[in-house]
Amino acid sequence: MSAAESATAIHRNQVDLLDFIDWSGVECLNQSSSHPLPNALKQGYREDEGLNLESDADEQLLFYIPFTQVIKLHSFVVMGSEEDGPKTVKLFANREHMGFSNVSDFPPSDTVVLSQDNLKGKPVIVKYVKFQNVRSLTIFIEDNQSGLEITKVQKIALYGSTVETTDMKGLKKIEDH
Repeated sequence: MSAAESATAIHRNQVDLLDFIDWSGVECLNQSSSHPLPNALKQGYREDEGLNLESDADEQLLFYIPFTQVIKLHSFVVMGSEEDGPKTVKLFANREHMGFSNVSDFPPSDTVVLSQDNLKGKPVIVKYVKFQNVRSLTIFIEDNQSGLEITKVQKIALYGSTVETTDMKGLKKIEDH
């Protein structure tokens, strides 16, 4: 699938949510120090096929992505190879402070088994109703395609839209007369 084909698979009103990520709060558990999450998530890095995110101690990865404003998640792209690319991906909306010890204690908002087409860039459409008011997203990569010790992720992209909200702090209190 070419980049143009995968881009057209994204709904017209959806945008890359990269600009709405609160980078100061992004966390990734079990990432290799020489192959960290920004390699797969940040603009410019994720387009470089020589850079990737790699797991460290085993095949699992768990990352937390907070947003600067409330978003609606429509779809995502996770790219990797046929052998060590991610297989089972679990998404959790608005679930903070998760670790490997408690990730199985909570039901995921959505679970996806990535196909070879997905690993080449075909977007995965999420259960949209479960991702309407998302302030943060936790992504758990449970395993990889071949059961290898290390999982490699070449690109992660999130697509959706922002939720129009009113900044309550910006409103002035109306005085009673």
